[in-house]
Amino acid sequence: MTSRFPALANPTLRLIAVAMLLFGALNASVYPYQSLIGIEKIGLSKPAFSLVLVLASAVAVTSSVLFGILGDMRGHRRLIALAAAACGASGLAMMLVYPAPLTFVLSHGILLPVASSLYGQLFALARLASPADGRARDGILGTIRAAMSVSFLIMLIFWTFAFGAGAGVMTIYISAGLAGFAMLGLLYLGWPRQGATDWHDAPSGLNMRDAFAEIARPHVMIRLLLLGGISSSGILYMVLVSLVFDASPVRDASDVALYVGLVAGWEVPCLLLMPRLVARVRRTTLIALGSALYTCHLIALPILSDSPLIWGMTLIAGIGGTAIISLPITYYQDLLHGRPGTAGAMLALQKLVADVMGAAAFAIGTSLGGYETVAIIGTLLALTGAGGLYLVDRNHWLMPATQ
Repeated sequence: MTSRFPALANPTLRLIAVAMLLFGALNASVYPYQSLIGIEKIGLSKPAFSLVLVLASAVAVTSSVLFGILGDMRGHRRLIALAAAACGASGLAMMLVYPAPLTFVLSHGILLPVASSLYGQLFALARLASPADGRARDGILGTIRAAMSVSFLIMLIFWTFAFGAGAGVMTIYISAGLAGFAMLGLLYLGWPRQGATDWHDAPSGLNMRDAFAEIARPHVMIRLLLLGGISSSGILYMVLVSLVFDASPVRDASDVALYVGLVAGWEVPCLLLMPRLVARVRRTTLIALGSALYTCHLIALPILSDSPLIWGMTLIAGIGGTAIISLPITYYQDLLHGRPGTAGAMLALQKLVADVMGAAAFAIGTSLGGYETVAIIGTLLALTGAGGLYLVDRNHWLMPATQ
């Protein structure tokens, strides 16, 4: 088993894989239902709920970047990770004990977004604990990311049946709370203490100003914007799938869950196979090909929604989406070599860029036409980003084997 999945051979990497399982279970329990809970159960108005989402986005990005930079500057990654995990567990406990507007804002607007910074922190630790060989590292990180997709899919299936059996939506905080407290306990017991590791985690030597200046350098920001344009297609997919299927005379909410579940399901084997391709094909080429495939599925959503052919697009989306979600992780790690925490924080910045671009594409598309127009604009954004990334890296391929 460990020969086929190198991530299972190292205790620290096993810890990260288990943490990703818990992360997926927590996310699948909370985020698909937070709008329903906030508006229908807690009683927030739609504008107030929108403000909570804005607050959550700002807190998630700020905490991810600050924690990533601090981890690179001073070490203490274990303490930072425990603080983030404690925020998540506390927020979920608050919603279990006293679900009210104030606790919802504190939990979903502040504490859970702070906990989301663990995603980048876990990949920073994985970068430190992984072999120096880039191809082996891609395989390890692919396995770790697949663990999150597996638990996300399983939890979605579980809640589909649980709600069908009559469970109330507020019970999602039970599974999320169990995952959150299990995460806190896991990291407390298993996260390596500073100075007791097989690898050397040298401080960056940068102060906070220099660390932010490093992120703001043109060669970093250009790539961040291009990757944000690519991943905006994923943001638009999650927005469009429910709206398109709801507008279709032959689809309903169960079809939305099935479609999203199938896409996530196809991503798991693709994540495990991706490292073999990375060993033979440059990352930017794979990202460009993945973007092209993923945009086929995005365009097909409003066009083929009434046709049985739409189910075949789940495979296309799974293959293309794998490149979009997995390859930027190691791309940023090589781009910011020696700054694993900052590289992990770039994923949060990329999501912010993708959210802004996706929101703009949706607003412009719906004002000019309909969902088809939104899909076309999203496709152009993603393909422009992929083509631009390919061009700017044509002489700087960032191949794992050369880093």
